[in-house]
Amino acid sequence: MRGLAHEVAKNLVLAGVGSITLLDGSPVTEVDLGCQFFLSQGDESPVGQNRAEAASHALRKLNPRVQVHVDGENITAKGPSYFAAYDVVIATDLDPDAFNIINTATRINGRPFYAAGTHGMYGFIFSDLIEHDYVIEREAGNVATTPRQESRTRAIMDVKTKTQGSKSMESVTKRELYSTWYLASDAAVLPAEYTKSKRRLKSVTPALSCLRALWEFKQLQGGRLPSNRDDLKLFTQIATQKHKALSLPSETLRPEFLRSFLQNLGGEIAPVTAILGGQLAQDVINVLGQSQQPIQNTVIFDGTTMEALMYPLHPELDLGASLLSVSNAGALMPSTVGAGPGAGLGAVNMATHDAPLYGAYTNDTMQPALYQGQVQPYQAPNTAGAPGPSSQQADHQNPAPGL
Repeated sequence: MRGLAHEVAKNLVLAGVGSITLLDGSPVTEVDLGCQFFLSQGDESPVGQNRAEAASHALRKLNPRVQVHVDGENITAKGPSYFAAYDVVIATDLDPDAFNIINTATRINGRPFYAAGTHGMYGFIFSDLIEHDYVIEREAGNVATTPRQESRTRAIMDVKTKTQGSKSMESVTKRELYSTWYLASDAAVLPAEYTKSKRRLKSVTPALSCLRALWEFKQLQGGRLPSNRDDLKLFTQIATQKHKALSLPSETLRPEFLRSFLQNLGGEIAPVTAILGGQLAQDVINVLGQSQQPIQNTVIFDGTTMEALMYPLHPELDLGASLLSVSNAGALMPSTVGAGPGAGLGAVNMATHDAPLYGAYTNDTMQPALYQGQVQPYQAPNTAGAPGPSSQQADHQNPAPGL
């Protein structure tokens, strides 16, 4: 439970959700005190305490009406049914394999899922709402709105009209379709409105390519960050490959950007966690209230431009609940699973894990034998293989409506 999780939890508690569960099995370290403001309150040092427990006291004071629960167990002990009681699950600052396992579990239970993380001046938000309906209230135009497909991911499902005074108003119900973290984080490409426009391609932040490269690097290297000259060379190769796979112009992935991104890895900057944490929490609130258009499906924050831009990243497959079919099981789970430390939150939950993830979910347990395999060595830039994320989770007993 790092700085980003603190920001999300703070905003959700202040918004008055029914309950929230913090899940984190790790102790507070001195490094945590730099960006996690809830840990620095009080006379006693929180170092050595459970991270979730240490943060829960200040959260309860923010809004006594919200039930704040703490789960200090290791996240690897949680099976898919753990998520069934929650309205939304949010995982922050975990490894890609952990994100994938949690996302698979939330899909099994039909629960919205968010993944997010920051590295210094850079960060991301990912959402998989499976199939999400929401209502937009607006003044009716001269041309009647009718049910139709607006884009590959969005459709108008229903339109109701009413009169308010002298105005004609309409309630438009729309549906957004989503894909899984496993597919969206690597196999997905930019939509046609980007690839057909050189101007739009040039506007795509290279942080997208670098984050994808980081996720693959961590899978290949057991969850660790680049730390030596050979690592930097490998990371640059992967980033170049990812940039090319997205059809982005090579000149936008400059050496100075790569240097800046690598220098920020592992760091936390309070203003960045505040920006992304606020945006994520606001989207969760909108999703729970089924109002406003939600994130679709990836937001990348680039601190060099101070922009948080949204990119709909989906593979060339059916979207929505159809990804849960048995025939598409391979699209949900990777053939190999990795390990690595991280910190996360589940909305209602915040979670971290420091233990390896060994397998996929079957019968509510994590089975090492299933989807077992060896990590393949990195191969030069013309491969389009998807990384194999797996994922993790968070909980709460009988959560009230909201979170």
